[in-house]
Amino acid sequence: MQSILKRYFGFSAFRPLQQNIIGKVLEGRDVLVLMPTGGGKSLCYQVPALMLEGTTIVVSPLISLMKDQVEGLLSNGIPAAALNSMNDEAENVKVRSACLRGELKLLYISPERLMAEIPYLIKDMKVALFAVDEAHCISQWGHDFRPEYAQLGLLRENFPHVPIIALTATADRLTREDILRQLRMREPEVFVSSFDRPNLSLEVRRGYRQRDKDSAILALIARHPNDSGIIYCMSKKTTERVAGMLGEHGIVAVAYHAGLPADERERAQNDFIHDRVQVVCATVAFGMGIDKSNVRFVIHYNLPKSIEAFYQEIGRAGRDGLPSETVLFYSLGDLVQLSRFAQESGQQEINMEKLRRMQEYAESDVCRRRILLNYFGETVDHDCGNCDVCRNPPQRFDGTVLSQKALSAIVRADEQVSARTLTDILRGSFTSEVLKGRYDTLKTFGAGRDVPARDWQDYLMQMLQNGLFEVAYDEGNHLKLTDRGRQVLFQGKGVSFAVVRHEEKTRRRGRSDAVRPVAAELSPSRPEAVPSAVSSRRQELFEALRALRKRLADAQGFPPYIVMSDKVLQNLCEACPTTVEAFGMVGGIGEFKKAKYGEDFVEVIRRYVEA
Repeated sequence: MQSILKRYFGFSAFRPLQQNIIGKVLEGRDVLVLMPTGGGKSLCYQVPALMLEGTTIVVSPLISLMKDQVEGLLSNGIPAAALNSMNDEAENVKVRSACLRGELKLLYISPERLMAEIPYLIKDMKVALFAVDEAHCISQWGHDFRPEYAQLGLLRENFPHVPIIALTATADRLTREDILRQLRMREPEVFVSSFDRPNLSLEVRRGYRQRDKDSAILALIARHPNDSGIIYCMSKKTTERVAGMLGEHGIVAVAYHAGLPADERERAQNDFIHDRVQVVCATVAFGMGIDKSNVRFVIHYNLPKSIEAFYQEIGRAGRDGLPSETVLFYSLGDLVQLSRFAQESGQQEINMEKLRRMQEYAESDVCRRRILLNYFGETVDHDCGNCDVCRNPPQRFDGTVLSQKALSAIVRADEQVSARTLTDILRGSFTSEVLKGRYDTLKTFGAGRDVPARDWQDYLMQMLQNGLFEVAYDEGNHLKLTDRGRQVLFQGKGVSFAVVRHEEKTRRRGRSDAVRPVAAELSPSRPEAVPSAVSSRRQELFEALRALRKRLADAQGFPPYIVMSDKVLQNLCEACPTTVEAFGMVGGIGEFKKAKYGEDFVEVIRRYVEA
């Protein structure tokens, strides 16, 4: 096991649970693995594949994910291929022949293609193991259920003696049980890794308007020059607007959503993977097929619909283990829209509950990482120190009077206004909705004009969280007082608010104090996550190695991170090996990469050392 790990993957030690999981697979046991994105799930079936006689068949939901995995394996000298509709028929014939001759150690295939190939190709192969990747797709309780996965239970029927390993990054208790049942797993071993990703900073910004979000996004990207990032948006229109806004500020960005033609989506994804595009602005249609290790930030422009979806999406940052940022923007409008979607869905009760848990995370005043880990059944006895709540605990003040102003306005408007219109009434704004309802004649019109509109949005969210009113989603999102709200309005029951935080405005792009070295530093406000400062000379070496990586990758048609991850480049900067032998001793470099790339990288490092 250790020999395989070092020879092919360049690592000298396994991560937690990996060795135990691989041992059970080699014993022929069925195994379910829950491990966070970037936690090393793939090695749990790739190492056994290299040790077992025959071919391991990996069931994967997306062609792009198969392509990424196959390229990564080939770059490590491991014989692998994918059988899918993107291949021409000659290529698929070649792959089938290689399977029958036993030349491939791993074959990637979609569930639909697998079912079609079972009576012919698969029956005639020596199958060592079935690996079901993204296994939550098989469950109706999973956040990304795919009906084509439902037939995978037939694997046990057709191959009763071949072990199955199912792997997922996000699955609650219901989903886990469903995976085991659907795949008909026999006496399975279930491994649940820690879901903690301490290299990811967690931050929520509430009540931001569009221009505030844009300014904050530009400031964040300025901290990540040349680094890759993803911005998730709720709508297609928003992806295109945000990508356009970034382009106007000199940032190479592209929109990605289901409404685009397939060739445009594929081009956008390839440009991002190959570092030709810095930022992709996408709906949730993007990302499952992305194994890109050097994503340094993930931004949610809108509230996600569940913690599972949120966790999987932020998990696309920092897969190489280096510090990376995640920021979630949250507004009452997002909550209203997602609540309507949930109530109109076929699983209203469970989707509303998932949304409530997501809301709790966004509105919490306690360590956000503890909330995430608790959701997945993991308890910790300390705060993380790397989320916005830990770094800057909220101050509180008596919000009773502000609450009474808002609640009085709701009552005087006969509980027939939305949160947006209520804000306009409190601010004394003569909008069309206000004039149409003659709300400008109310006694409370302008009663809160001293409070900025953005702050009112935040206070209204806190009032909703405190249970002072409800949103009638079936009545145009009108606000309705609760019994608790009436106690505050008519009996003076006290309410506590968290002080609204006002982050600094965007700094001008290109200023030296906004530039962060070697893809490993966070902003100075996060010292607990920041390694020691990297010298400008070391930064020069990192950039030279990054440029070499890009040239080598382009020449082979590979994404740069397939050649070397940012983490490996950083290891090289620290070790500065000047011989090929020493190069091969650096973490993350196996024998194949040592032989293939050693001379090129060592030449660049020698020039740096001798300069």
